[in-house]
Amino acid sequence: MRILIVADIHANAESLQALPKEYDQLWVLGDLVNYGPDPGAVVEFVRERADVVIQGNHDYAIGCHADPQCSEPYRKLAEAMARFTDRELSNDDKHYLAGLPLSATPEVDGMRFFLCHAAPSDPLFAYVPANSDRWHTEIGAVETDILLCGHTHTPFLREIEGSRVVNPGSLGQPKTGVPKACYALWDSNEIVLRQEPYDYKATISAIRAISSLGVSHDIKQVLAHILETGGDLPGIGS
Repeated sequence: MRILIVADIHANAESLQALPKEYDQLWVLGDLVNYGPDPGAVVEFVRERADVVIQGNHDYAIGCHADPQCSEPYRKLAEAMARFTDRELSNDDKHYLAGLPLSATPEVDGMRFFLCHAAPSDPLFAYVPANSDRWHTEIGAVETDILLCGHTHTPFLREIEGSRVVNPGSLGQPKTGVPKACYALWDSNEIVLRQEPYDYKATISAIRAISSLGVSHDIKQVLAHILETGGDLPGIGS
């Protein structure tokens, strides 16, 4: 069984081109939308091709008109792009995002997986870095061999108490210091983390072409800089 595991696409349709074409299943760990210029295309791709999809905090925010509870440096970006995203998506797409589950527990070849966006105890909002001791508590709270999560936009794999915690990183807005799309691949009972180049400059061009009055030049510049640098976040002007 060959499974692609992705998280945090964030409306970056170009990043989808980084994924391999041959796979048996696609699992998506949330945050299909916001920050990027193509929410409709990403939602369509996921609805057509994904086998398991989990709700992220931005999916919840757009689908339910709620606060995504971003960290303060990202709040202004999220608010501006949420208004754009809300106008771009159909009511049906927003209903789809609102109805996504918070977790899933598939079993493959005798291996138990637990999927969520952030962490089992707080599946939408918990921000748990790779080196946090909290993962011992989180993985101890669920019966699983492999805990899959996203949200931090940074890939990692940890062995804890006989189980594994895996974050594939962000496909559409990586925070690795390089502008490459991140994902994980489960194949032949092994899971590996991958980073692949994609045409991030096309995504930046699409961001700069947004005509919405609510998305200022400064917002576009910061979003472009994040993609160019692989996660650096400069200050946002007024």
